[in-house]
Amino acid sequence: MAANRPSEPTANWWRDAAIYQIYVRSFADGDGDGTGDLAGVRARLPYLVELGVDALWFTPWYLSPLADGGYDVADYRTIDPAFGTLAEAEKLIAEARELGIRTIIDIVPNHVSDQHAWFRAALEAGSGSPERDLFHFRKGRGPDGAIPPNDWVSEFGGTPWTRLDDGEWYLHLFATQQPDLNWAHPAVRQEHEEVLRFWFERGVSGVRIDSAALLAKDPALPDFAEGDPHPFVDRDELHDIYRAWRAIGDEYGGVFVGEVWLPDAERFARYLRPDELHTAFNFNFLACPWDAGLLRTAIDDTLSEHASVGAPATWVLCNHDVTRTVTRYGRAETGFDFDAKTFGTPTDLALGSRRARAAALLSLALPGAAYLYQGEELGLPEVDIPLDRIQDPMHFRKGGADPGRDGCRVPLPWSAQGPYAGFGADAEPWLPQPADWASYAADLQSDDPDSMLTLYREALRLRREEPGFATTGEPGARELTWLDAAPGVLALSRTEGLLCVVNLAAEAAELPEHTAVLLASGPLDGAGRLPRDTAVWLRA
Repeated sequence: MAANRPSEPTANWWRDAAIYQIYVRSFADGDGDGTGDLAGVRARLPYLVELGVDALWFTPWYLSPLADGGYDVADYRTIDPAFGTLAEAEKLIAEARELGIRTIIDIVPNHVSDQHAWFRAALEAGSGSPERDLFHFRKGRGPDGAIPPNDWVSEFGGTPWTRLDDGEWYLHLFATQQPDLNWAHPAVRQEHEEVLRFWFERGVSGVRIDSAALLAKDPALPDFAEGDPHPFVDRDELHDIYRAWRAIGDEYGGVFVGEVWLPDAERFARYLRPDELHTAFNFNFLACPWDAGLLRTAIDDTLSEHASVGAPATWVLCNHDVTRTVTRYGRAETGFDFDAKTFGTPTDLALGSRRARAAALLSLALPGAAYLYQGEELGLPEVDIPLDRIQDPMHFRKGGADPGRDGCRVPLPWSAQGPYAGFGADAEPWLPQPADWASYAADLQSDDPDSMLTLYREALRLRREEPGFATTGEPGARELTWLDAAPGVLALSRTEGLLCVVNLAAEAAELPEHTAVLLASGPLDGAGRLPRDTAVWLRA
C-alpha cells in the first residue's frame, strides 16, 4: 500500500483527505504502563499506512493534569511525560510524513489548565493584578459576593464560576480546572500565535481548533438576555483572531479545521471565508439519525453552506466525545444529542454494525474530507464503564446521570492473544476493556475478508485511487448529483460514473443500471438487489 501513496501530497490535500483521529491515551501502549503513548503510535504507523489515511489528527498530547482528558493544557510546548517527549513527537511527525501521512495537532484556545503557569501566577498575584487580566476574574453578586457574577451555565452543567478564598470568582465554561482565557488581552493572542509557529516549525501540517466559537466574550459578562447577541458563542470578534491565524498558517502551508457547533448556516459559513479557517467539522451529519430523508437534507445543507464560501465539507460519524457509531445506530433513537445520553439504553449491536458499515460507504463517497475516529474501522461498540472507573468530568458535573464520554475512549484491541487485547504488555489499561474486546482485535480482522477493517481498507483504497471521488474545490463545481430512487433509498453519483446507493428502507431495493460492483457493505441478494441497511459503490 505504501508504494501507491504520494511522497508529498498536493497543496490542496486537505480538500478530500481521509484523516484519522488519534486519542493517544487509548491508541497503543508502547512502554507497558497502561497508557497509550507516542511510542505506541510510531509502532503502528505501518497499520495506518495500510489502512490508507492521509493525515493523523492528535487530540491534545501536551503536559496536562488530565482533568478533562488532556483538554486542560498546562504547557503547549511540552509533551506530557505519560505520552513521551517533544523529541519523540518531532520524530513521529517526520516518520509519518516520510510515509505520506501528515500530522494535525489540537489547540485548545478557550481555556488552559489551572496548573498553567499563567493561572498559578494569577492566583498568587491576587485581586486587581495584571496577571488576573489574562483570565476572567470578577466579584460576586449579593451583599457578601456569594452569588456567581452572572447566570451563565457551564458546558458541563452547573455554574461556570468558581470562588476563591479571596472572594473573587473565575470563569470556566468547562470543568473547574479549565479557567477561560481573556481573548481581549493582546498577550493571549500573541501567545497563541507563537504556539502555532512553534508547531508549524516542527513539521505539523494543520491545527484543529477546540471549541472554536467560544473564545470571545462580551466584556461586560452580562446575564443572558433574549434578543441580545450571545455573550460567549459566535461573537464577531472571533473572526479577526482567525484571520491572524490564517496568515500564519499560510506562511507554513498549514491548514485549520474548527470545532464549530452552530445551528445558523450563514453564521457557520463565515468561519470558512477564504481568509479564515480552511474547514470546520460537520456536526449536523454526525448527529443525524439513520433516516434517508434527514441524511439527504443534512448532506444538501452541508454542501450548500460550504459552497457559498468555496470551502470543502467534512464528514464524520463519531469522535472522542460521541457515542460510537455501531452502538448509536443499533438503538431506537439513532441520532446523537449530549442531553439525551443515559445509562442502560437498549442496543442491537448486529443492527448497529450493519448500519455502521453502510454509513461508512456513504460518508466516504461524499465530496470533501473524511474524518475517522480510531477504532471505528474495527467496528468497536460503546462500552459501559463501571461507575467506580469513570473518569470523564461530564459525568460528575451532571450529577452522575450522564455516563460521560469514556465509553468511546476504551483502549484499542490490537491482538486477540496478547495481554489486554494487545494494547500493552504489562499494566492494566487506564480504562477497563470488556471481556470480549479481543474479538474485535485488528490482527483477527486483518485476515477476515468480511471484517469492518477490511471494508474500511478497501473503501479508502478505492476512494484514493478512483478519480471520480476527487473533490475539485472549484467554485460552482457540481460534486454530487442525486439520482431518482425509491422511498428510503439514497442514490448519488460522483464523476467518472461512480455511484453510491444506500438502502434505509424496510425492503430490498432495486439497483440502478451499472457495469460493475466496486464495493458493498454487505452481501447483495441473489437477484442483485440491495438489502436493507446496506450500501454499495457501483460503476455506471
